[in-house]
Amino acid sequence: MKNIVLCGSMKVKDKIITISEELEKMGYKTLLPVECMQGVDKLIASRAHLDRVIDPKNKIILIVNETKNGIENYIGANSFAEIAFGYYFNKKVYLLNDIYEPYKDELIGWKVTPLNGDLTKIK
Repeated sequence: MKNIVLCGSMKVKDKIITISEELEKMGYKTLLPVECMQGVDKLIASRAHLDRVIDPKNKIILIVNETKNGIENYIGANSFAEIAFGYYFNKKVYLLNDIYEPYKDELIGWKVTPLNGDLTKIK
């Protein structure tokens, strides 16, 4: 069973949970930013989730980049950091939706794969 670390803004935590449930039905084990979802101090929560991102047994990162505050495919600072760590530690990084334009050059250069909503494209 492959592990998938889910990342994204806490404003879309319900979507993160929904995606987690869908992936688990597909046979994946999902790791959520639970400390963030529980409102744990950001310093502690961010470190705990980055530990999941860099853990060698977790090979796949999925960024749930929903529309936030009217911005399509939004990727915030924490998620961008998680993408950077994923890239650095040779993880396969996916975006649930399309490329977030402000980070387009980095996302394409780091071979981040947009799923455009299709979880079956995860390999």
